Amino acid sequence: MTTRRTLLGAFGAVLAASAQSTENHAETVHRQPLPPPFQGWEAEFVSVTMAPGPGYSPHRHNGFVLGYVIDGAFRFAIDGQPERVLRAGEAFYEPPGALHTVSASADPRRSTRILAIIVAEKEKGHE
Repeated sequence: MTTRRTLLGAFGAVLAASAQSTENHAETVHRQPLPPPFQGWEAEFVSVTMAPGPGYSPHRHNGFVLGYVIDGAFRFAIDGQPERVLRAGEAFYEPPGALHTVSASADPRRSTRILAIIVAEKEKGHE
């Protein structure tokens, strides 16, 4: 029985490890046009997964960003400010045009997942 449990435990560990993303991935999951007085603007909901490693290259968004850490620990810095680590359940804000200098998983063993909501003029959300 011990051998069977050991084998099942090892198999479960392999499955859990394979479920971890090995690449960064960002996917728009919803676009919401905004009503007056914000016509011409939209909220773009982006699901982002950051694998362990260097993370995303520095980038800007033309609108402002509201973010929420879903899972893991997120290394975050904008406009040359000191880097900070946000954990699951914490939120962040980026002003329009801010240079997002650090965007990476803070855990060397697992991916981090965030939801970023970019509010900008339509078709101008990301550079």
